[in-house]
Amino acid sequence: MGFLDNGGTAPATKNIILINVLVMVMIALNREFMIEHFALFYPSSPFFRPWQFVTHMFMHGGFWHIFFNMYTLWIFGSALERAWGWKKFLVFYFVTGLGAALLHTGVQFVESQVYMSQIAEGSVQAQASLHALKLTPTVGASGAIYGVLLGFAMLYPDAALTLIFPPITFKAKWFVIIFAVIELVTGIFSIGGGIAHFAHLGGMLFGWLLIMYWKKKRTLYDYKY
Repeated sequence: MGFLDNGGTAPATKNIILINVLVMVMIALNREFMIEHFALFYPSSPFFRPWQFVTHMFMHGGFWHIFFNMYTLWIFGSALERAWGWKKFLVFYFVTGLGAALLHTGVQFVESQVYMSQIAEGSVQAQASLHALKLTPTVGASGAIYGVLLGFAMLYPDAALTLIFPPITFKAKWFVIIFAVIELVTGIFSIGGGIAHFAHLGGMLFGWLLIMYWKKKRTLYDYKY
């Protein structure tokens, strides 16, 4: 993939944002086709295709979904890309995005096993829930975005971050820990339906694992992966 000339500053970040915007336009033009073919479906769904593990990362459900994801990517992804270079940043971005999808799918597998057990006991509700699970698409770059937030906090743990509302300032390390705890609690107790909380945690987990691997290999700030 060729990159636009952006003056040498965070070209990968800028081009990821551009691709997401272009895909959003395509969704607006033909939503049903785009969702059916490129959103991520559970592997036993009739709509599942292997490439969806990648393509769903460039799709969003609406304006505010893409706005907050791309704004966060612009702020924190640019910082990581300048520290690592665009090639290494892309490795990190896709590892966290794919890791998020894998953990999300793993949680869905556990849910499906519970439903199948309940179906064997005669539960009609469980049968409906399993059917809904297979037909529910997952879209968004949020898993990779949470990975980027985690990466920023690991590289710059004492950087001061201020929330828009309420206007509270935290160090980056505490900001990410608070977000992780919120995602874990809301995921376990199924708070906020329609949000893939464990995908967010998956992005953080795989981001942490990759950075720890690079640290162990002493390659965190060079071009070896």
